[in-house]
Amino acid sequence: MKRIFLFCLLAGPLAARADAPLAIDIDLAAQKAFLLQEGKIVYETPISSGRPGHPTPTGEFQVLEKDENHLSTLYGKIVDASGKTLVPNADSAMPVPAGARFVQAPMRHFLRFDGATGLHEGYLPGYPASHGCIRLPAAKAALFFDIAQVGTPVHVHGTPPNTAPPAPKTQTASAAPRPAQPAPPATPAPRKWFQIFGAPRKTASASI
Repeated sequence: MKRIFLFCLLAGPLAARADAPLAIDIDLAAQKAFLLQEGKIVYETPISSGRPGHPTPTGEFQVLEKDENHLSTLYGKIVDASGKTLVPNADSAMPVPAGARFVQAPMRHFLRFDGATGLHEGYLPGYPASHGCIRLPAAKAALFFDIAQVGTPVHVHGTPPNTAPPAPKTQTASAAPRPAQPAPPATPAPRKWFQIFGAPRKTASASI
């Protein structure tokens, strides 16, 4: 009886912590996502949100679906028969050449929260680059997926930085050419001894 009572005392706080309200907070301005428990940050991660022209929706949402091995129905790439990529950033509306095919983009650990938008594993280049979804590093995407449940609130706010992909590096202009220096005077040809001391004088011969 004492053991049962002790177990209930220990299990109560643990159960309360496990059932504590969870929420996901996405700060587009900071390009970070936070997992909150009772309003306190327990995990955070860098993200990459929607790029210009494909903004991530803001507002109050909730997790609508969990799909561990989700494939995008809208975006992917076009490859030829051998698997070589022909169009890396393709969408399903693009015409596919004969013999080629459209390959759906993988979005592992997908947490849908608004229409086709959700959190998922993806590449983070250091600036907003997605088609509207929230990309997370692989380990953090799995963590958020394991903890969040359908119905977990998702709060998306802020204005993403107006950061464009870095411009390709170009060769810096070389320094202005230095003005041409005047050529040094030509070395004079060596002179002979009589040019230096003068030619020998002719002496008059004695008369007979």
